[in-house]
Amino acid sequence: MNELELLAHADVRGRRYTEGNGQRRVFPSEEAIAALAAFDEPLPEQGVPAESTLELLDDVGSPATTVSNGPRYFGFVVGAALPAAAAAERLMLAWDQCASTFDNSPVSATVERVAARWVLDALDLPRDSAVGFGTSATACTLTALAAARRELLARQGWDFDGQGLHGAPEIRVVVSALVHTTVKKALRVLGFGLNQIVHAPVDAQGRVDVAQLPALDARTILCLQAGEVNTGAFDPFAQILPHARAAGAWVHVDGAFGLWARASSLAHLTQGIELADSWTTDAHKWLNTPYDCAMAICRDARALAEAMNSDAAYSSASVDAQKNLTLEFSRRPRGIPVWAVLRSLGRQGVAELVERHCAQARRIGEGLAQAGFEVLNTVTLNQVLFRCATDAHTHAVRAAVQASGEAWFGGTLWQGRPAMRISVSSWRTRDEDVEALLALLERVGRESAVGR
Repeated sequence: MNELELLAHADVRGRRYTEGNGQRRVFPSEEAIAALAAFDEPLPEQGVPAESTLELLDDVGSPATTVSNGPRYFGFVVGAALPAAAAAERLMLAWDQCASTFDNSPVSATVERVAARWVLDALDLPRDSAVGFGTSATACTLTALAAARRELLARQGWDFDGQGLHGAPEIRVVVSALVHTTVKKALRVLGFGLNQIVHAPVDAQGRVDVAQLPALDARTILCLQAGEVNTGAFDPFAQILPHARAAGAWVHVDGAFGLWARASSLAHLTQGIELADSWTTDAHKWLNTPYDCAMAICRDARALAEAMNSDAAYSSASVDAQKNLTLEFSRRPRGIPVWAVLRSLGRQGVAELVERHCAQARRIGEGLAQAGFEVLNTVTLNQVLFRCATDAHTHAVRAAVQASGEAWFGGTLWQGRPAMRISVSSWRTRDEDVEALLALLERVGRESAVGR
């Protein structure tokens, strides 16, 4: 089988997988998971034909996938791949571009520059901000916070690039008490001790309590949230940001999924967010691009470009080259699927996607309350947080749903007790999928209550 035949064979298998997204189990069966033992083989002494490798990957691997690219996956704010983005990825794979500079890939640099402009337009953020297309909110948060620390030290007269951290003025970090773990990871990797981070108290929905906000100054990085991971709540930006700016603090917003509310009729939830200094958001969540794709957005384009610069004598580039805005020197053009989605949906399509998911989440919240579950959050976004009357029943319901293969969502802890979290973020999720989920939950809730 030659190269083109192999690619055609892979495409047939990929199309077949996509066609079956709505029929297969959302989480694989025990048999499918057990069959993965077929991959546990010694390194071959002689090469195996490529078509044999592809067959093993599909025949054994496909049944053991989590069908996050389907309509009834409600875990972890994982979007499905929109057709325009999936098709763009296929062409990108054929191009096989190292999208670090214009010299390496003129088309990648051009399209990603347009994608960056469109992202700022869609999110109504300062138009001269820098946009770096990275792998994840984790990596993009790391780049944004690295730029923040470097800039705050420069304002204190400290040359971070030359002198490093030894003897540097102390930079203080204030985060929400419910800060996402990826922000903690980024801070830890940057050398901020977790015991030294100051936590701002939050209200019952997980929003930073303005009245209890710790003191801020010109040596402070303040991390806020657009969409708390359990409740979907937004910190009160309009109240906090003017105060933070007056104090000279750098404000970073973790908007992994919630930032896209700004592109819809729910933009009021983000009022004041444009005053921040940096933002992160994922495209592979609510924008429904394939994994992995995220963005670091920095108001001060110079600050991000200088912090991430990787120019060399043999490879220099413009300040807005993606290798100078992200962690990676060698990288794939992640901004191209973003461009494809924004071009295919348009401003109205993005708004409709976000608004539909929020309406579906509200319907789920209403249905759960009617079925006797305790809904723990005010459903304003795409997150529904709920539990049963007892912890044992909560665990039983979640386990029963996951075992059914009909849908999948995960568990969490809320105010010290187990809870369940439903995230609506797949473009494939229809209203009938929502009703099927509610029927499933009502049934397993009743059956597991009887079995206790």
